[in-house]
Amino acid sequence: MRIADFPVPDTPAARGALELATQYQSAAITAHALRSWLWAEAFAHVDGITDIDHELLYVSAVLHDIGTVAEFDNHRISYEHAGGHVGVALTVGAGWPRRRRDRVLEVIVRHNWPSVDRALDAEGYLLEIATGLDISGARPNDLPEDFRREVLTTHPRGMLAAEFGSCVSDQAARKPDTAARRLVDGGIIGKLAANPLERLG
Repeated sequence: MRIADFPVPDTPAARGALELATQYQSAAITAHALRSWLWAEAFAHVDGITDIDHELLYVSAVLHDIGTVAEFDNHRISYEHAGGHVGVALTVGAGWPRRRRDRVLEVIVRHNWPSVDRALDAEGYLLEIATGLDISGARPNDLPEDFRREVLTTHPRGMLAAEFGSCVSDQAARKPDTAARRLVDGGIIGKLAANPLERLG
């Protein structure tokens, strides 16, 4: 398994998502988004999930934390809902039909669920377990070590643990009824520090 096995969709929506991410997010958060996409594609391979919308998965992965940046942070709704609406706006401009662009919102929101039923939402399931690996260190040995090393070399973790820990703590404090509060209460700060990817990369 190699990064080259998972080509980036060559579409206006995919290019736009990456442009938004790199313009507004820090390098560490954007690298996290790109690793999450690669982990999601790799988990689809190892879990035998073949019927997925690769463009939808890419756009959702790249934008899944964009609701945390100041320009898109919403004082009332969760960062995953805010980011999902950024994805909806982007894909309207890319000409996606209503149901497909609504799926961006669903997938981004569900990545913060405790778990997602793959039969309900394959892309949501893949993004949830992919971010679970990149943030909390879940299922690291289910992907080949050489692939993990290649991804971490191409998209280094940098200051992700400190940046994301601070970001989600801020979200939890300001919006205590959102998933950010559950993540903080569930020990996400410690999980970030203990993530085996920190030592592998």
